Order: sequence, then C-alpha cells, then structure tokens
Amino acid sequence: MVITMKSYEEMTEEEFLAQYKPGDYERPSVTVDMLIFAMNREQHLELLLIKRGGHPCRGKWAIPGGFVEMDESLDEAAARELKEETNLEGIYLEQLYTFGEVHRDKRTRVISVAYIALVPAGNLSFTAGDDAVDACIFEVKQENGGFTLYSKERDLTLTEEDLAFDHKDIIRKGLERLKGKVTYSDIALELLRDKEKFTIYELQIIYEALTGEEFDVANFRRSFKKKFIDTGRVEKLEEKSVDFSRKPSSYYKLLK
Repeated sequence: MVITMKSYEEMTEEEFLAQYKPGDYERPSVTVDMLIFAMNREQHLELLLIKRGGHPCRGKWAIPGGFVEMDESLDEAAARELKEETNLEGIYLEQLYTFGEVHRDKRTRVISVAYIALVPAGNLSFTAGDDAVDACIFEVKQENGGFTLYSKERDLTLTEEDLAFDHKDIIRKGLERLKGKVTYSDIALELLRDKEKFTIYELQIIYEALTGEEFDVANFRRSFKKKFIDTGRVEKLEEKSVDFSRKPSSYYKLLK
C-alpha cells in the first residue's frame, strides 16, 4: 500500500493544525515596557524607573516591564506589570508604540510593546521587581528636544545615554505622544490629584509639564472656559483653594 501525503491545498484546517510544528520556525520574545508618569508635590512630571540587577545592562536604570505570557493579551500583560510595580489598577493605560530593532536586546530577538500609564497625583507608590535592585521616581525635564531625569531622593541626574537598552527612545516617544495629545484630548485630566476637586491653574501646570512650555494664565483660563465651562462639562464648587496663589481660586468638579 502506498501512502501519499496530502498537500496544503488538500488539507482541512483541522488536519493542517494537527501537523503544524511551531518549533520549525524561530520566534522572537515579546515584552511590554511601562512608562509610568505622575505629577509630584512640586508639580513636576515624574517617571518611575528601576535599576537592573542582572545582565544585560546590569546597574543601569530602565523602564519597568516584563515578558508577555502565552495566555495573556498585550493589554493584560501591561495591566499585570503595572499592578506588580505599583499595586495600581483601573488607571489610564494606553499603548504607545512597538520597538523592534533587531539588536535592541543582547540576549535574543526581543520585540517590545510600550505603554503609557498616567497615575493621579499623589497616588504613585512602587516596589522593585524581581529583576531590579532598586526603584526610584525621577523628575522629567524636557529641554533642547531631549530630556534629563533627576531624583531628589538620590541626588542623581540621568541623561539619555545612562538608560538601559533603547529606553531613551521609548521615553522620547512617550513624551512626544503626551505633548501632542494634550493639545486635542483630555489626557491631562488623568494626572489631576482629584477630578472632582481641582483648579484651573492646577490643570495649567499639568499642561505645561507635558508640553515643556509656559502658558499665559489669561489665555489658558479662556481656553478652559470654552472647553469645559461653556460646554457644561464641569461644575464650579463653593470651596476655594489657596494652594497655587495668594488669591483664592475656585475649585471645579469634572462631571461624568
């Protein structure tokens, strides 16, 4: 008896999948890297970094992240990594970009999908993960088309070249995304300490932190009035604030 092998064209899908061998093909690893941003008490934009405890790039500061597991989606992996690093859930999370340069990781072919997480002011806490010997929050200073990172706690300044892997490129891309998106979306609201009790100037400071530019107070107030007050998207509260100026400022509440 002569047994002949069916061609792909003759196979059913079930037959094809039964004989398919994934190991016949090289497969890259996939990671998610997390840009975790917040505003600190000094009203500066800050970013969480970890110090790598193992090779490659041992001793360098990096964006927290990890490998995607076989039974989870990219979004699920990002949410898991965020939970593991900060114990936070349900905050703003956005896929940023995919980084896939062939030699970006010396271990093997690694493709990374980067995410942006925006943490409401005063809510960012963290722990160093298994692959880290330290974790720290750095203030982000944007200048001359680049950035530097400063930790008051460590009295440590990092330049782009001090970062592990291609994480300088990921941070650059994240800052570009925030700077562009703040002009046409409500993304700045995600960094407020409390969406139900904030001032116009508090929101202006966030806009300035994301864009790296200063805004005229009167012009920003007019823009806020047109976008939020005139459209009924906020409610003016009776309570006043003196946190940002000598003159009491009105609090506003974002309506659902």
